[in-house]
Amino acid sequence: MAATELAVAYADIAAAAKRLEGVAYKTPVLTSSQADHQADASVFFKCENFQRVGAFKFRGAYNAISCLSEEQKQQGVVAFSSGNHAQGMALAARMLGVHATIVMPSNAPAMKLAATREYGAEIILYDREREDREVIAAQLSAERGCAVIPAYDHADVIAGQGTAAKELFDEVGPLDYLFVCTGGGGLLSGCAIAAAQLSPGCIVIGVEPEAGNDAQQSLRTGNIVHIPVPDTIADGAQTQHVGKLVLPILQAYVKDIVTVSDDQLRTQMRFFAERMKIVVEPAGCLAAAAVLHRVLPFAREKVGVIVSGGNVDMELFARSIAVAKPFS
Repeated sequence: MAATELAVAYADIAAAAKRLEGVAYKTPVLTSSQADHQADASVFFKCENFQRVGAFKFRGAYNAISCLSEEQKQQGVVAFSSGNHAQGMALAARMLGVHATIVMPSNAPAMKLAATREYGAEIILYDREREDREVIAAQLSAERGCAVIPAYDHADVIAGQGTAAKELFDEVGPLDYLFVCTGGGGLLSGCAIAAAQLSPGCIVIGVEPEAGNDAQQSLRTGNIVHIPVPDTIADGAQTQHVGKLVLPILQAYVKDIVTVSDDQLRTQMRFFAERMKIVVEPAGCLAAAAVLHRVLPFAREKVGVIVSGGNVDMELFARSIAVAKPFS
């Protein structure tokens, strides 16, 4: 598919950046001499764990709701999410005066359920193993007339997520590599479009959990591959397939998708806490874990890493860093 036929262009990301200006936080870009030594590269961490709701998802949610007509806003919005998109939608809707209904799995992390409720959204729980959240959301949309805003397969969501990479390039300039945490592919596709425009020579790499490599399979086969719910501590990346709008963008702009193990994620969580004094959720560690475990060989290149979020249950966090092996 030609770039002109893709669902999202860089102009959409630039427009999203204007909508988000003064609303979304311009999150910090952190560096670490220990990370540079471990990766044998100059690593720049774009820390979306400091974003509103603790994750990049606020960007896409706010942009998507902002793009609705006034009539659509009055009808409300519905979304389905394991947590971070839920929180992003709930807060963005509240800020824009829109009613939000969120379909969430009954086994979603307690802190993400609680935060979504606190932001004022109506929550409808479902059984992840037996029910289809997309069907539930479609039924609610038909009954109530509300707009469905999925977590990643939506042009305005993708454009909003791409603003994270835009900010990174605006701050640090061109990069040799950009590594992006990957679940459904909304963040990866948006960031890849930004990279193609702002750093044309940059090689974009997505990173998934070993147990949930649907995006990797999809990119390598050229078809959307569906998998069972992945068994991984990275609950934010337990997607079963990439989006229809996402795959063509990945094919156009992403070099490859690699995977990391849960043990590697635990090690990365420990590194962030111990060396950089930040709390990052397992899914938020995907890209960094690939870089610091040298999934690809570097030779002092300039490498960008999107740290996608920090919403982790504290008991899981404590258990994870307690058993994590440090980098050797």
